[in-house]
Amino acid sequence: MPAFPLYYHPLYSDGLDRTARFPVERYRLLAQRLKKLDTSGQIAVKEPRLATRDEVLLVHDELYVESFLNGHLSEKEIRRIGLKPWKKEIIARTLRLIGGALDGLDEVLSGIPIAGNMAGGTHHAFRGEGSGYCIFNDLAVCAESALARPGIDRILILDLDVHQGDGTAEIFSGDRRVFTISLHGINNFPFRKKKSDLDYGFEDGTGDGEYLNALDEVLRFLSGENFDLVFFQAGVDGLASDAVGLLNLSREGMRERNKRVFDWRRKIDRPLLVFMGGGYAKPIDDTVDAFCDLFVAAARESF
Repeated sequence: MPAFPLYYHPLYSDGLDRTARFPVERYRLLAQRLKKLDTSGQIAVKEPRLATRDEVLLVHDELYVESFLNGHLSEKEIRRIGLKPWKKEIIARTLRLIGGALDGLDEVLSGIPIAGNMAGGTHHAFRGEGSGYCIFNDLAVCAESALARPGIDRILILDLDVHQGDGTAEIFSGDRRVFTISLHGINNFPFRKKKSDLDYGFEDGTGDGEYLNALDEVLRFLSGENFDLVFFQAGVDGLASDAVGLLNLSREGMRERNKRVFDWRRKIDRPLLVFMGGGYAKPIDDTVDAFCDLFVAAARESF
């Protein structure tokens, strides 16, 4: 079997200002950690291409896309996204991020069972505006791209980030081709939730047992559905040490979450694309460790 394709570019960290209220270094640290861990060559780290304007326009309003690409977003729009202060490199970073997701999509549609992007999962971005550290919605762009290809009629977006995937839910509201699921903290951002096809909210302090039982229930339900392709938004901000997550999941619980999703994927025998999602632990090493666990487990699925 081929190595697990995982897309990464230094701009994932370098394209953001280090003084932003965001864990900018997590991408670089994760790439370094995985390189040390992957002594058997199970992970093939690849450089993502730049997404094109037309690919972004599959989902997003033209005025918004043009304003971002030309550096003309208003202060209010930038503030809502929240990656201040902005560097000019944020434009290339954003296009690389979307490109990495699209490259991963190409991998799974070519017969690779599982691929990933070492960034993204930007589920708070709406058609005409960004929000919550998300500029363009890579999940939605990939879904629209995939649905234009032969043999892809229905996609599952399984969002296990601690924050509801509100942008994704609104973009695909009423679209039977894309089934959106979000398991999230009910008291967490976004404070005005949108309606996914299936939402499951957790109270503050929810631990491993309750969380995994709920996930099992959801996966049992999904086993009765039919999908051609699965997107896994695999944020690790449910960790107990996460600065904003409000849940109480352990590293072992997060590993078990990933295992159950990957076991379920193997059972239904459908390709799966991993989107990294959020993680804001203090110390940052907890986030990096949890993402290492995610991608190492994904790599094992390729063999």
